Amino acid sequence: MKLAVVGGGSTYTPELIDGLARLRDSLPIEELVLVDPAADRLELVGGLARRIFAKQGHPGRIVTTSDVDAGVADADAVLLQLRVGGQAARQQDETWPLECGCVGQETTGAGGLAKALRTVPVVLDIAERVRRTNPNAWIIDFTNPVGIVTRALLQAGHKAVGLCNVAIGFQRKFAKLLDVAPGEVHLDHVGLNHLTWETGVRLGGPGGDDILPKLLAEHGDAVAADLRMPRGIVDRLGVVPSYYLRYFYQHDAVVEELRTKPSRAAEVAQMERELLEMYGDPTLDEKPELLAKRGGAFYSEAAVDLAASLLGNGGSPYQVVNTVNNGTLPFLPDDAVIEVQATVDGKGAKPLAVPKLDPLYAGLIANVTGYEDLALQAALHGGRERVFKALLAHPLVGQYAYAEALTDRLIAHNREHLAWA
Repeated sequence: MKLAVVGGGSTYTPELIDGLARLRDSLPIEELVLVDPAADRLELVGGLARRIFAKQGHPGRIVTTSDVDAGVADADAVLLQLRVGGQAARQQDETWPLECGCVGQETTGAGGLAKALRTVPVVLDIAERVRRTNPNAWIIDFTNPVGIVTRALLQAGHKAVGLCNVAIGFQRKFAKLLDVAPGEVHLDHVGLNHLTWETGVRLGGPGGDDILPKLLAEHGDAVAADLRMPRGIVDRLGVVPSYYLRYFYQHDAVVEELRTKPSRAAEVAQMERELLEMYGDPTLDEKPELLAKRGGAFYSEAAVDLAASLLGNGGSPYQVVNTVNNGTLPFLPDDAVIEVQATVDGKGAKPLAVPKLDPLYAGLIANVTGYEDLALQAALHGGRERVFKALLAHPLVGQYAYAEALTDRLIAHNREHLAWA
């Protein structure tokens, strides 16, 4: 079995490598190819990856290359973890929206749109290369904004499933609070990527008793602190919102907070410098503790689980993925991409049934889905007017004057990545 990771020079990659080594019985890889245009980073990450495999006794071969076509050829699955423009572009995404009084964040709002415009054309080009070399390969997208990127892939006819670590993060945290094994915790997880709610927490599977009220009553303070939201919000909702809902429920407060502290991009850039220095140490043969602060916790477990299911190696019976709606949420178009619990096998992901949603959640999901449709059109076809309309539709922007000013800033900061600009 061959797995290719495009963006394999990412400082995230040792997290994935560690999971592949530990969980090799679930996903017995014979060859792992790390693909990245940054040869210097790639060799540092590749060296550490080989040492991790060796220490844990994994017999697989790790290959590094900057040639996408060669890297994905004959791969059974291709994992995408790209950051077009690097941390420098992220720094901009988190900065210029604040000039207009809007949240500066890399996956939602104006910054998230900028990332989508940079990313979708690149991902589609890679996917076409995968299709030419191996049309049967599965594409697992971990590249943000996952919902928009996965929708682009599916609409272009690719075999793709989107993946995010938010749900598995909640599962692991809830399991720890409840003192049970993670596999015992089943989430009623619903929404769009980075716009989700845990509307139920069940032990043993979809038919288990919902213990969410008990969880919130006994551990509400810990849950709210993890979300960085007041407990009152969680108690009044009676569900657990993704921490990305903070940008919606506390927009103005978050803007003020972001204006008074260093950007997350600056923090991550410093971490990356330190991590790459560590990766160059020939005695290091495990993922360093600092990597846990980089983000992406548990994504290796989620990625292995998903790949195992898609490639017929078992995997968990239910997994949270990004996949096509197909009537699951009846208030959305069938071709919308949603993030829900699904069964996954060699044919792809099939969402579980979702009870009728409270309008409080359904309304916001519908609004952001409309934005995502406009964002995808802007990413595919370009043009200032399409960018403006996507920004105007986003609930974190929404005002004509903001959309006008943000459109100009977005194009100015991303011109080198926009073929039409």
